[in-house]
Order: sequence, then C-alpha cells, then structure tokens
Amino acid sequence: MLSKLKKTQSEGFTIIEVMIVLAIAALILLIVLLAVPALQRNSRNTTIKNDVGVIAGLVNTAVSNSDGAPVTAVTGGGGTVNVTDSTPETGKISGGTTITPVTAVPTSATNSTINVWTGHDCTGAANTRVVALWYPVENSGTTVLKCQQA
Repeated sequence: MLSKLKKTQSEGFTIIEVMIVLAIAALILLIVLLAVPALQRNSRNTTIKNDVGVIAGLVNTAVSNSDGAPVTAVTGGGGTVNVTDSTPETGKISGGTTITPVTAVPTSATNSTINVWTGHDCTGAANTRVVALWYPVENSGTTVLKCQQA
C-alpha cells in the first residue's frame, strides 16, 4: 500500500500556481489600461499641434505670395483649411479639427478646435500682419490653451 501511494502523483497545476499566473495577468492588464488614455491624449495633442503648424505655414505662404498683404480670414474644418487674402491658400488638416474665428482672447478650450484671431497677436494686441492661433493641449486631467502666432 505504501508503494502505491508513492507512485501516485497528481498531474496539473496547484492552486498557488494558478493564482500567481492570474495575478501576473491582472498586473499586465492594469498597466495596459493605465497607459492607453495617456497614449490617446498624446495622439490628440500631436494632431492639433500639427494642424496649427499647417495653418501657420499657410498664413506665412499667403502673406509672402501677396507681398505682405494681411490675412483677412482663416476658415475650414472637416479636413481642409482656407487662408484668405489677395492670394488665397488652401491646405489639409485633420478631419476632426474645427477652426473657429474669435474676436477676443479665448479663456477656455474645446478639444480639436483651433481658435483664430486675424490681425491680432497672442496677447490680443492689434497687428495686421499677425494671426493668433489658440489650441488646446491636454495634460493629465486638465486642458490648457496654447497660442502660436503666424
């Protein structure tokens, strides 16, 4: 009988081994779930910054091509942007980005919206040769406005 007990070995995993595997899997899942929102936020920030760069480039091109004539309007959305002056320029931006003309320095930000004030700088001072572009940048839990002049 004793020899029969010695030969009998159970096959499979112990409950401790299963618990360790489940704990490791839960830890990996937690890390992934914490990283995904930060990656999405960084992607949105990069997209809006690229769109601001496109608009600034179009404004500078329009001013250069029109011998320094001021830009009168920046409009668009849904993937295109139009810069209006004596020689208009058109370019491509992200389809989710909207462009909103403003008449004062904005105090709040809306995601994926670029606020444009033609003829003014980032401080709100009148300058016919400048276009101020305000855009939202998301940090962890907050959204702040940044401004770029073109």
